[in-house]
Amino acid sequence: MSHLLRKIKTPVIMNGIFAIEKPTGISSNQFMLKLQHVLTDSQIFSKEIARLTAERKKQYEKETGKVASKRKLRKVSKVKMGHGGTLDPLASGVLIIGIGTGTKKLANYLSGTVKVYESEALFGVSTTSGDVEGEILSQNSTKHLTMEDLETIKDKFVGSLKQTPPIYAALKMNGKPLHEYAREGKPLPRAIEPRQVTVYDLEIFPDSLTRDHRYSLLRPVTEDSLDTVKNLNANLLNDKLYFSKEYCTKSGLENEDANVGGAFPLSDEERKEIEEQKDNYRAPLLHFSAKVSSGTYIRSLISDIGKAMRSSSYMVKLIRIQQQDWSLMSNNVFKMEDFTERDEAVWSEVLRTVLEKGAETNIPQEFEKIQKEHDSALDLAEKHKEQIEKEQKQEVEGAIDKLASVVTTTEEPKSVKRSLEEVEEEEKEKEGVNQ
Repeated sequence: MSHLLRKIKTPVIMNGIFAIEKPTGISSNQFMLKLQHVLTDSQIFSKEIARLTAERKKQYEKETGKVASKRKLRKVSKVKMGHGGTLDPLASGVLIIGIGTGTKKLANYLSGTVKVYESEALFGVSTTSGDVEGEILSQNSTKHLTMEDLETIKDKFVGSLKQTPPIYAALKMNGKPLHEYAREGKPLPRAIEPRQVTVYDLEIFPDSLTRDHRYSLLRPVTEDSLDTVKNLNANLLNDKLYFSKEYCTKSGLENEDANVGGAFPLSDEERKEIEEQKDNYRAPLLHFSAKVSSGTYIRSLISDIGKAMRSSSYMVKLIRIQQQDWSLMSNNVFKMEDFTERDEAVWSEVLRTVLEKGAETNIPQEFEKIQKEHDSALDLAEKHKEQIEKEQKQEVEGAIDKLASVVTTTEEPKSVKRSLEEVEEEEKEKEGVNQ
């Protein structure tokens, strides 16, 4: 039996860290549960799950004298798994996954890590959530925007920076999550406290300010949501804008407060154009990449860039390109299809390699290598099977021929060979008769 085929029939414990690309339209937890289901159902993890389940059942019965229910065994009846940093449903990209004892290492990714994002946003509108899923807070002019001004943004934001988290962040105020205030349409007890983050690099792409893209501008809020927006406005629109310490020091500014003036209001001409074109209207695009510290909110960075340009902006696309050494550009990130569409004998070997060697593994190359080995193993197994069948057929045919030869062997003659004297005697008798 081949090396690969033996391993799939002999499951082993797998522990460690790997990365997978999360698509848009699904939360990080939902995506992880889907992956957990795929791995739990695989043969490669079945032996370890069965062992842990048996141990837990024995322990529970020893401690309580009762038979453990399915609910009591639920925790050990699936692959132990966690992730190293949430991505919003709107976002896609690198999601760090820990399995088995690897979940203990996830804390290293939840804080103190460097991440790289690529994002697209639209100028001219701000929203309650900072992205396309929120309600409109303000509409502002974009006709004054120039690439020359936009290119100055990098110097203003790169470095140590104060940033106000979005209201939909997983933070609390007076013991209550910020997003609950938003959902209930209640004003915040006080302004959200800014936090210190670091922007290591910021690149504005050349297609920024283009109107040649696929994103329709959000339309004004409905009457039903006006009260909610009104309650949120007091806090959200008055969030302070800060520039980096490095920029302020270099520019001789006394503090990090950015006094750039308020956003320009939407002109009658712009408003008319938006109303006439409706969903066909295209606002100027903001396209950039940012290398940031843990705790940095890209939605807040986008909002701040809009304010710095004396306009407003909201996010329409976000990709986490990199987290620590795991990067979409380095080919060391799995896709869900690798586990759902490839042969388990193949993906399990690639996963094993990644868990052992980490981010240095080139996953596409490893898949190509293991797939060739797997195909070769299958070919050898098929040829071996054909050879055995051929030999068995030859043995059967030989046995049949031997049996047939025994059956068809000439039987013993009824009369023995006559002697020469008997023949001569018969001839004499014939001659006597004739006379």
